[in-house]
Amino acid sequence: MSDPEKEEGHSHRKLDNPARDGAVITPDDATDFEKVPRSLYVGGTGDIQVTFAGFKDGVPGATVTLKAVPVGVLPVQVLRVHATLTTATEIVGLY
Repeated sequence: MSDPEKEEGHSHRKLDNPARDGAVITPDDATDFEKVPRSLYVGGTGDIQVTFAGFKDGVPGATVTLKAVPVGVLPVQVLRVHATLTTATEIVGLY
């Protein structure tokens, strides 16, 4: 898994730059992403349970459920999208 703090200096990682790649995300309760996406695209509205990529002292960010996420780009950097409590569909990680 990539630590986003180690990548912040790269201009291609800035959130306001367009995505250069994408990958379909299959929600999973046990596996972190190998690479942290800069944002998520949500194709079908619903809830998404995530673990944020906010590393501090080697500890990942909080795990929360984002309620009623609309279709579109969600500007969050996450380590994991959990299967439990995720009802949104067609989620794509944007890189």
